[in-house]
Amino acid sequence: MTKLSILDRSLVRQGHDPARALRDTVTFARQAEALGYHRFWVSEHHAVPGVAGSAPTVLASAVAAATSRIRVGTGGVMLPNHRPLVVAEQFGVLDALYPGRIDMGLGRSVGFTGGIRRALGHDKQDAENFAEQIEELLDYFTRGRDGVHAMPAEGRKVPAFVLAIGSGADVAAELGLPLVIGGGRAEEGARRYRERVKGTPYVIVAANIAVGEDAHLLQLPEAWATAHSRTRGVFPPLRSPEEILSMELTERERTYLDEALRGQIHGTEEQVARRLHELVERTGADEVLVTMNTYDLDRRLDSYRRLISLR
Repeated sequence: MTKLSILDRSLVRQGHDPARALRDTVTFARQAEALGYHRFWVSEHHAVPGVAGSAPTVLASAVAAATSRIRVGTGGVMLPNHRPLVVAEQFGVLDALYPGRIDMGLGRSVGFTGGIRRALGHDKQDAENFAEQIEELLDYFTRGRDGVHAMPAEGRKVPAFVLAIGSGADVAAELGLPLVIGGGRAEEGARRYRERVKGTPYVIVAANIAVGEDAHLLQLPEAWATAHSRTRGVFPPLRSPEEILSMELTERERTYLDEALRGQIHGTEEQVARRLHELVERTGADEVLVTMNTYDLDRRLDSYRRLISLR
């Protein structure tokens, strides 16, 4: 049976503030645990008005404190933005407080704009050393590095996962770590990873999945916000599907909206079960990381409840 997990980006909704979005994430984690999802991950985005999740290890701590069984982690910490020692210390603290429940998902993205990168003290070239940064990070959990020992990380077993951004699949294979991959190239990337991985492969495929009547409407708010960011440079708070349908979009906005919706899975329980099975067969996924977010929290929960019942 394929495991189902959740990635929540703490998106802000129209009429709400970022603090509400963060509290909603913690509430959603408790609901996900009650429904039986395997993991609950949070993400890292900096200086994005419509995204409240800027400090994933801090938010993961709040999620772990509010739950008791579900695995909690990051999807992911963007390692080029941080020193590996600090990341090791943060995850060491998390695992010390919530032993055996913490996941360390790692990505290689840097700040979206030059201003953000300067504020973070990093630039695009830092992402080129992703593999070396992971190796340094992992050393702090075993023997330390250059005489430096990360406390309380050293000796703790926190599983690391590599997000397949850019060369991420090759990095995961070279280091023998689990791979998290999504998008239209998931099949190709997963195959390449399995052919090259040093050790036992493990593939998590990220997918936007909505279940229910008019399920495609649940995916419209985030897709519209993505299209808006491509045309206006700002990722806005989520709006209701009804409001979006009443908008007059430019041809360019419509193109980006269609692009954002492409490849998403939606429909009735029977339709989604069939497409989910096809996704797993096509990619060989060991686990599916569901990323669907929408404006209406009750409808979101209903979709996730229906999805978990398909297992």
